[in-house]
Amino acid sequence: MAAKKAIKAPVKKSAGKSATKSVTQATTNSPIYQIKVTLKDFKPAIWRRIQIGGDATFGALHVAIQIVMGWGGHHLHHFIIGKRPNFIFIGSPVELADGNAVDEDETTINQVLPDAKSKMIYEYDFGDGWEHELLLEKIVPAEKGVYYPRCLAGEKSCPPDDVGGVWGYANFLKAINDPKHPQHEDFLEWSGGGFDPEEFDLDDVNKQLKKLKQKIAFERELRELFS
Repeated sequence: MAAKKAIKAPVKKSAGKSATKSVTQATTNSPIYQIKVTLKDFKPAIWRRIQIGGDATFGALHVAIQIVMGWGGHHLHHFIIGKRPNFIFIGSPVELADGNAVDEDETTINQVLPDAKSKMIYEYDFGDGWEHELLLEKIVPAEKGVYYPRCLAGEKSCPPDDVGGVWGYANFLKAINDPKHPQHEDFLEWSGGGFDPEEFDLDDVNKQLKKLKQKIAFERELRELFS
């Protein structure tokens, strides 16, 4: 992989406070960014459409993506912008060993994705390599009385954590749907007795998004505990 290149980000005194910025009910005129999150290299497409304040940090966006997709949050992650060899990485300096990344808790979405149709990559679990394309579809005014972030739509269930990336997931689906597959029983037991690749509960996702502040705070506590 190409060497990581850092960009300047504003210095703030409290990462914890900035991480939760713009994740409550909209009461300001902060523009809302509508982003389509699509898991790469898998068909049929697994995707979510979310709206979040443009002044939200990438730390908050990371937790929101985890919620809407359905990931467990047990692995490392980062955001990637640009093209090889000039990649720019945005993530947690605590998680990235070389520390040569832009701090996700000090960098806001509108600093990096200023225009509609901008794209970037969100990678989760560097072992399985789950890459998601983030497409900024449009920037719209905040609606009065609407809680942000919110999920507008989505399709298909998120793959299970630790299933082995997109190729492992394809094999997993083949095995659980074929009683004669040599791994059929093992995968069924591993997945808790069954798995529905079509399942996506929009209402439940939005209920979970309303707990975003608590989830961000919990993640920061874990980070400090193991750092």
